[in-house]
Amino acid sequence: MSPETALREQICLLAKSMFDRGLTGGSTGNISARTEDGGLLVSPTGTSFGRLDPGRLSRFDAQGRLIGGDKPTKEMPLHSAFYDTRSTAGAVVHLHSCHSVALSMMPDADADNFLPPLTPYGIMKLGKVKLLPFFLPGDPAMGEAVRGLAGKRSAVMLANHGPVVAGKDVEAACNAIEELEDTARLAMMLRGVTPNMLSPADVQALVTKFNVEWDV
Repeated sequence: MSPETALREQICLLAKSMFDRGLTGGSTGNISARTEDGGLLVSPTGTSFGRLDPGRLSRFDAQGRLIGGDKPTKEMPLHSAFYDTRSTAGAVVHLHSCHSVALSMMPDADADNFLPPLTPYGIMKLGKVKLLPFFLPGDPAMGEAVRGLAGKRSAVMLANHGPVVAGKDVEAACNAIEELEDTARLAMMLRGVTPNMLSPADVQALVTKFNVEWDV
């Protein structure tokens, strides 16, 4: 099996796993990954994470030209913004996961540091998550908002829409976006109480020990 064939199958396997567990539904969400030659494999527009076909993924060459597969997701400007500003990005995932979307609607949501410090893993895998304002789906302005972060964030939350995460490869990106949703679910479960969160010293210790990108 060629590396590209293996990557195509991995994309579809991980996407189906997230769909099967309710992390994104219907034809929502999109996923992309770098190929060995510097191109991209991207989920096509209007497709379900539960039924992606490895042979029909959109294929871009290293110059950003569509050279095969179906028409790509309309959120390509969002994906391109991460690849263009983060040299370490090997994959990008966008979901419409319920708890993170719900948290983005809360009036006290922190735009600069969206996820509260509830567990070490959200910090270790995501760093600070930037909450971006609402944009119409497919609006190129989403990509411009990500570019405006100058590569300092690996994850953003689109208000009333869903999270977007870049990782070193497709497995890392999927693991991180699942951690984002898990942390948001905890945050929503704990609303109305005063939980014992990680202290600023705890957060700094995690950032130091695990070499976390922690944009200030």
